[in-house]
Amino acid sequence: MATASAKPEAGFSFVSGVVGIGFSLPDASVISGHSGYTAADAGRDSLVQGLNLLAGIFCGLLGLVFGSFLNVCIARLPRHESVVTPRSSCPDCGAPIGAMDNVPLLSFLVLRGRCRDCGAQISWRYPAIEVATAALWVLCWLEFGLSVEAAGMAVLCFLLLGLAAMDAETLLLPNTFTLPGILLGVIYSGAMCPGRWLGRLRCAGVSLGWAVCATALILAIRWLYWLVRQREGMGMGDAKLLAMIAAWAGPANALLVFFLAVVGAAIYGVFWMAMNKGEGRAQARMPLGSFLCAAAIYAVFEGQATVDWYLGLFR
Repeated sequence: MATASAKPEAGFSFVSGVVGIGFSLPDASVISGHSGYTAADAGRDSLVQGLNLLAGIFCGLLGLVFGSFLNVCIARLPRHESVVTPRSSCPDCGAPIGAMDNVPLLSFLVLRGRCRDCGAQISWRYPAIEVATAALWVLCWLEFGLSVEAAGMAVLCFLLLGLAAMDAETLLLPNTFTLPGILLGVIYSGAMCPGRWLGRLRCAGVSLGWAVCATALILAIRWLYWLVRQREGMGMGDAKLLAMIAAWAGPANALLVFFLAVVGAAIYGVFWMAMNKGEGRAQARMPLGSFLCAAAIYAVFEGQATVDWYLGLFR
């Protein structure tokens, strides 16, 4: 049975009052104190609890599978390679990876993190991304239930995790992720908007407007940085990434993400410069996109609560 979201303030979209399709278990204290609670009710609640557990396990396993695919995207998209062909192979010896050696997480454990053919070390990034994707998808299920909102947030986490890893490794944020991410954010915001199709279309248009505003913000900062330092500070990939986040999140959460990312990057930069005394440290490039993605993942689950806390300081 469809139920209203019990925590509308925790949602990442600026559209509130979303209707979910998940199960809602009664509180144990209420059950025990309810005189009309029967064996049939207990059986029904046990069934619902079992279905919830199976749903959580399914989300985790599905996350592992998509995490494995995300690893392919991370390895190939920055090099403008296809994620479909050719088959995955060992980067050291070039031997194709068999189906039994391509099972998410399990194969890494069985092979002890080494290639079956040449014995080369397999990067820990592969199981880490698989586990992280599974964990995020389970968190989406726990936070939003079995709902359209949970599916949307799972897709967003998938995109953010992939972009974070790609920027950290290559300092690139491929359009293959950011541009479809913006479109999906606009579609999601329209779909989650209550009311008829005209209202949904309006919400989608507003979402697109916030994406444009986010792009303009990064471009303005980029231009000012050029005037002061006579060199580029932020790339266009960062502008597209923040536009994607704004399309999903709206203005308040997008500003929160930008603030947290800048603070996190500044702290990281101070520590990095303290550890690297070389002459080229001032010219070093920092993956701001990775910090934006990390802050956005935080905002998926705690963004609106953080914004509400901050605004409450002025009341």
